[in-house]
Amino acid sequence: MTSEQRRVVLTLGFCGLVSAADNWFVSPALPAIAQTLAVAPSVAAVILTAYLVPYGALQPVCGAIGDRVGRVRLLRVIVAGLAVGTLVCALAPSLPALVAARILTGCFAAGIISVSQALVGDVVSAEDRAAAVGLLMGVTFTGQGLSAGLGGIITELVGWRAAFVCFGVLAVVAWLGVMRLRGVGEREADGGSSSSGAGAFLSSAVRTFFGPGRAVFLTAFTTGIIYLGVYGFMGTFLAERCGLSSTPAGLLMMFYGLACLAGGSLSGRIGGWRGLRGTILVGEASGLAAAGLLLVSTVTGSWVPALVAAACLGLGYILVQPTLVSLSMDVDPAQTGLCTGLIGFGVFVGGGAGSTLGGFAISAGGYEALWIAAAAALALQTVIGWQALPQK
Repeated sequence: MTSEQRRVVLTLGFCGLVSAADNWFVSPALPAIAQTLAVAPSVAAVILTAYLVPYGALQPVCGAIGDRVGRVRLLRVIVAGLAVGTLVCALAPSLPALVAARILTGCFAAGIISVSQALVGDVVSAEDRAAAVGLLMGVTFTGQGLSAGLGGIITELVGWRAAFVCFGVLAVVAWLGVMRLRGVGEREADGGSSSSGAGAFLSSAVRTFFGPGRAVFLTAFTTGIIYLGVYGFMGTFLAERCGLSSTPAGLLMMFYGLACLAGGSLSGRIGGWRGLRGTILVGEASGLAAAGLLLVSTVTGSWVPALVAAACLGLGYILVQPTLVSLSMDVDPAQTGLCTGLIGFGVFVGGGAGSTLGGFAISAGGYEALWIAAAAALALQTVIGWQALPQK
């Protein structure tokens, strides 16, 4: 990559970092949000669902819009919307108002990663594409992991509303970076008809998702339910069962992000050794270990097993999700953008569903029920996936 191409990739990576951070910094702040708004933490967790569902559902849609109107042009709009929506969250007087603001924010944030990936494909050569996308996602996953720690620290020091303001300001900085992207070499927008295009897109998306490659996309959905659903409750678990305040809880959860970075560098080696399906199996084994460690932490009240669990969860997620993206590209080589967008759709809609189902599990049987249910679901996914996923 040239220095200019690297600058573009890093700018887009920072946008992805902010979009990922905008959800995950909320997790350690949930107890404080619940206290301010006078609701139970398990009820307040609906704000995770409110962001994740549109964030996942609109990823393929945003990719198609970017093809039509231009990727940089679309990024300028959606990153600005992310900034405004996050700042509005800081002013929410009630849980319904905060949920509405999070839905709005998730709608704008939805296209940032998928459109950025497509733009990187336009900007760099085919030979540099894998390295460029790897750099883009490495920066993005750093935001997902480290934001929990930063969100916990800010919440502890100055409150959860200030945390939303801080991450809103980061989104403004990201928008300023996008505004400087001019003449980067993106593919010319096709300017197609919005009405006919929308119908054709929806039909193609449904056929692809439920077609011969449906095992890949359905695995992405269950992966989101389990991994992102469990991760979303770690902040409240560490506060309620381990007695950690927002700052140490957030710092502990940063091990998730560090494990994501480490796992990203290991996934290629594991894939060369065990194949793509084998890489997913290793990631699922790591997720099962995380569920077991969280159960130990629940019983003992110690945060030490939870720290190791955070690392196992991050490692498991980074081995499973990007590998599913690689498998999806073979489902329909003529529509790789749609296929990778559908993986994002499955994972993040699944994550939203996981937050809701996790709240039900906690209400019914406490955190023990949540970890046991997650382990059982992941074991079932492992068995079915080993039979259904293609061997590469």
